[in-house]
Amino acid sequence: MSFVIGVDIGTGSTKAVLCTLDGEVVAVARRDHAPNLPRPGWAEMDPVHDWWTQVTEVLTELTTNANATNAFGDTAGGEGFARGVGDAGLSGGVRGAGGGEVVGVCVSGLGPCVVQADGELVPRRPAILYGIDSRATREIAELTEQLGAEAILERCGKELSSQAIGPKLAWLRRDAGDGWRPDDRWFSAHTYVIARLTGEWVLDHHTASQCDPFYDIHQQDWATGWVDAVLPGLALPPLVWPSEQVGVVHEAAAAATGLAVGTPVIAGTVDAWAEAFSVGVRRPGDLMLMYGSTMFFVQVLPAPTRVRGLWTTSGVEPGSHTLAAGMATSGSITTWLQELTGGIPFATLLAEAAAIPAGSEGLVLLPYFGGERTPIYDPLARGVIAGLTLRHGRGHLLRATYEGIACGVSQILDTFTGTERVVAVGGGTQGGLWAQIVSDVTGVEQVVPRQTIGASYGDALLAAIGIGAVPPDTDWTQADHVVVPDPSTARTYETLLRTYTELYPATRDQIHRLAEQ
Repeated sequence: MSFVIGVDIGTGSTKAVLCTLDGEVVAVARRDHAPNLPRPGWAEMDPVHDWWTQVTEVLTELTTNANATNAFGDTAGGEGFARGVGDAGLSGGVRGAGGGEVVGVCVSGLGPCVVQADGELVPRRPAILYGIDSRATREIAELTEQLGAEAILERCGKELSSQAIGPKLAWLRRDAGDGWRPDDRWFSAHTYVIARLTGEWVLDHHTASQCDPFYDIHQQDWATGWVDAVLPGLALPPLVWPSEQVGVVHEAAAAATGLAVGTPVIAGTVDAWAEAFSVGVRRPGDLMLMYGSTMFFVQVLPAPTRVRGLWTTSGVEPGSHTLAAGMATSGSITTWLQELTGGIPFATLLAEAAAIPAGSEGLVLLPYFGGERTPIYDPLARGVIAGLTLRHGRGHLLRATYEGIACGVSQILDTFTGTERVVAVGGGTQGGLWAQIVSDVTGVEQVVPRQTIGASYGDALLAAIGIGAVPPDTDWTQADHVVVPDPSTARTYETLLRTYTELYPATRDQIHRLAEQ
């Protein structure tokens, strides 16, 4: 029997899933990690320990996992194994769990990130993370002035922000000085792992389209003239689409992961886009709302467009385009709150929040604990909790956190047009309270899929498509239920949203002064 593996390197963990070629989940593996925040505005990870080592661990677990062996039983061995491989026209892979064969691997990752590594793939410094790292504010201003704000928006589909890779590369080149050598390469999270698996240096079109101002969204190719003008001599990786095979597992990687030499490796992409793909957000008008460490939005477009404040990017499928937005901190605030209140079981905290009425009895929270991306683009923004009294407890704080995030979601959804279907994904949909509050505040229905594993599940589908085992239009998604707004909360949340919207401009100057201390 043949299997594919999807691996996703997220902000809070590395997850991997082993699937059959029809999308059945056989086994999962996970390793937790967290970004390092060495100073205000910086967010980093260790590419070797947090990315590569954890990927080798989850791959090893899935190729040798005892539970997976039991699940396969007798059907995965002998004649069934040979017949499955022949029908799919596949080769390579690893005979592991119960005589089955892993015939393809795809990796996605948090991003866009940037790590500088030498010719032996040894990082020269920690990886700089996506938009939650705002260290390159000087470079954003300089590149905007050099190339022109309108020209960047027109060519790249978005304004320069902390999400863009170009300013971070400029910061690295400036900071590294002579330490940036001719054979150095730069990677995002998943492309670093791909290089460790295959020896190949590539970048998928979607991730490249977040390397502003170095990618032309209309031509869907590198904007080489601007690269030469800004960072002369910067080497650029070949571009591929996320479902393309980019290489095969080499001998050293096979020894580290349990995969067989020659196992096909598929390009993959940024985690949010892999997650959108996993739940069938593939038609114009589809919008994914991802509940995770951050809230992320991906809408499929019929054609490239420019919307100030949002990000137009290349999509997952060849030639496609998407519109995206992202908050800086969301689920990470709930983790912080749980730790702050003594590390009680989250189920207990959630039950307490569910018992609090809509509006949190007069609390309003601005979820800008790590600055903010969409919709205010303010790296100096900070969290605010307004309305606290002695009667408020930890349940009030969690509900106010969910409601504050929901208000931010409402502001962002108002900037999207042509949305026909919203699909909710991510760990935050578990339990139901957070998603229900978002629907109540925004007035939007959300489809929740049956399979909510996330980006790694989309990676597994990309692997199956990339090796030719299933047609490119294959969709493994099945809906579980729909979250419908509760009309009884409408008046309360209308007032809350107005207060939320007024609170940021009313406190911005004071918060900026505090952020600079």
